[in-house]
Amino acid sequence: MAFSHAVGKHRRPSRMQRGTARAAGVAALATTGVVGTLAAPALAAENAVEQTGLTPVISLGDTVADQIDAQAAAQQQAAEVAARKQAAQEAARKLAQEKAERERADRQRAAREAERKRLNTFVLPISGSYVSTSYQAGSSLWSSGSHTGVDFHASTGTSVHAVGSGTVVETGWGGAYGNQIVLKMADGTYTQYGHLSSIGVSVGQTVTPGQQIGLSGDTGNVTGAHLHFEARTTAEYGSDLDPVAYLRAHDVNI
Repeated sequence: MAFSHAVGKHRRPSRMQRGTARAAGVAALATTGVVGTLAAPALAAENAVEQTGLTPVISLGDTVADQIDAQAAAQQQAAEVAARKQAAQEAARKLAQEKAERERADRQRAAREAERKRLNTFVLPISGSYVSTSYQAGSSLWSSGSHTGVDFHASTGTSVHAVGSGTVVETGWGGAYGNQIVLKMADGTYTQYGHLSSIGVSVGQTVTPGQQIGLSGDTGNVTGAHLHFEARTTAEYGSDLDPVAYLRAHDVNI
C-alpha cells in the first residue's frame, strides 16, 4: 500500500508559522523593556536561523547588557553630580556661616571699642557754656582769697552733666558751695559741681560722660546763678587743679 506522505520525517515550519513565532518573540522582548529597535536585528537574523537552526539569543543579550551598563553608568554619573553639588552647597553654607561669625565678632569688637571710647570721653559740665570766672581769680568773695575752680555761665535749672565716667562720693550741702556733688573719676581724679538748685544722683552711684547729675542754681555763697566746677586730686577742698587745663588734657574744647 502506498502512502502519499513520508512516514517518520519532520517538516520545516512554514513561513506563516515562522512569522507568528517571530511576532511573539518581538512582543515578549517589548514587555521586558527592550526597545522596539531590537526587533529589526532579530528579523534580520531569519536566514541565519534557517541555515543553522540556532536562535540568536547571544546577540540580543549583548544588546540588552549594553543598555543596562549604559543606564547604570548614567545613574552613577548622576549620583556623582548630585554628590558634588551637595558638597559644594555644604562648603558654601560653611563659608557663609564662618563669614557671619566673623562679621558678628567684628561688630561686637567695634561695639566694645565704641563703649570704651565713650566711657573715656570727657565733656563740658554745661553744654555750650563758657567760663565766666577763671581759675585763681582774686576776690574777697572767696575765703582762700582766690578762686579754686571756674564758673560756667548758666541760669537756674540748667542741666549739669558729669564731665566723664565716675562714681558719686559726696552729695548735699557744702557750705559756701551750696548744694554740691563730688565725683571720683575713672582716672583717679575728682570733680566737684557747686551751687546746684537740684541734685539728681546719690552716693555710690556710677555715672557716664554727659549724664545729667543735677541742675544749676544759686545756692551757697554766690552773687547770681552759675555752676562752680572744680578738678581735684582728692575729694577734699584745697587739692584743686586748673579745671580748664584738666578738661583740655581730656580733649575737651574749652
